[in-house]
Amino acid sequence: MPTLLRSFLLPAVITAAIAIHAPAQDRIKVGEFASLTGGNASFGQSSHKGTQLAIDDLNSAGGVLGRQLQLITEDDQSLAGQPATIVQKFIAQDKVVAVLGEVASSKSLEAAPICQQNHIPMISPASTNPKVTEVGDYIFRVCFIDPFQGTVMAKFALAHGWKKVALLTDVKQDYSVGLGEFFIKYLKENGGEIVKEQKYSSGDKDFRAQLTSLKAAQPDAIFVPGYYAEVALIGKQARLLGLKMPLLGGDGWVGDSLLKVAGNSLDGSFFSCHFAADDQSPVVQAFVKKFRARYQETPDDMAALGYDSAMILAEAMKRAGTTQGDKLRDAIAATRNHPGITGSITLDEKRNAAKPAVILTISDGGFKFQQTVAP
Repeated sequence: MPTLLRSFLLPAVITAAIAIHAPAQDRIKVGEFASLTGGNASFGQSSHKGTQLAIDDLNSAGGVLGRQLQLITEDDQSLAGQPATIVQKFIAQDKVVAVLGEVASSKSLEAAPICQQNHIPMISPASTNPKVTEVGDYIFRVCFIDPFQGTVMAKFALAHGWKKVALLTDVKQDYSVGLGEFFIKYLKENGGEIVKEQKYSSGDKDFRAQLTSLKAAQPDAIFVPGYYAEVALIGKQARLLGLKMPLLGGDGWVGDSLLKVAGNSLDGSFFSCHFAADDQSPVVQAFVKKFRARYQETPDDMAALGYDSAMILAEAMKRAGTTQGDKLRDAIAATRNHPGITGSITLDEKRNAAKPAVILTISDGGFKFQQTVAP
C-alpha cells in the first residue's frame, strides 16, 4: 500500500478497532467525505486527521449518549461528481446520522442539497463560500465566511498603505471567485484601486503571461485567493519575473506542499486563516502537542477545523439527547461560545461561525503568527 494511502487509512483502522467492541446497531455512524487524493489532498488529509483525532478522543472518553462513534470516511479524489455519489451512499447504505466535510466550497455545494433533502445535518469544517449554508437549514460550517475573510485582507492591505492592488483568481473555484469579489468591494469602497485583474484555472502550471500583465500595472500588492498548489507556482514564477511586491491570500494557501514547492519565494507575503500553531493560547498548544504525538507533524488550519467540526457535532448530540435529524439540527444551530481550537465558535442565524480570523506572514520559508482580527 502506498505511504500516502497508509497515512490516512491507518486512523480509520484504529477507530474501527475501537468501535468493533460495540454492537453494530449501537454505534453512531457519522459520514466524512474529503479530498484524500488528487489536487486538494493536502486539505483533505489534514482535515481528516483532525476529525479522526476528535472521534477517537470522544470514544476514549466513553462516546456520546453512551454509544461509540463510528466515522465512515470516503475519498472524493478532489473530483466534481464524487461528493454527491458518496453522500448518497452515506444516507442510503451506511445510514449515517450526520455528515462532516468538505473543505472545498465547490465540493460542499455539491453534497449539501442531498443532505438537506434527506434531513441529515452536514457540517463543513472549512468551506467559506456563503452559498454553502444558503442551501438550507441542515447545512452548517465551523469557519468564518468569505465576506469576512475578503474584508479582513482588504483592510490589512489598506492599513499597510497598499492601495493599488492587482488580482489573480482561479475561475474554476467558487471559493476563489467569491473571495476576490468581497476583497474588491471593500477595497474600492475604502479608497483602494484594483489596477489589473487576471484569471487562471485549477491545474494550470504556467502563470507567466498573467504575472507579466500584472507587473506592468505596477501594483503595491497582488491578491491571489487561490489554493496552495497553484499559489506555490505563482509565487515562484512571480519572483523569477522580478515581481517583488507582497502577495496576499486567504485560507486556501494552507497546505503542507505550499512552502515545499515555493521555497522562500513567498517570504514577505500574508494570508488569512483560522489557526496558528505558534499561537500561545493553552487550548491551541494542548491541541498541537496531542496532534504531534499522534501524527508526528504540526497541525494546520484544516486539522484544527476538522477537530472542531466533530466536537461541535458531538456536543450537539449530547444537548439534543438524540441523533434524530430535526432535533440534532436544532441543537447544532444552538451552538454558542463553543471553546474550539480555532477560537470561540458561535453559529449565527445563517448557520455560519462568528469567530476571529488569523493573519499569518511567511518568513524564512515558514508560517509566522501576525495578528488576530475579530469579527
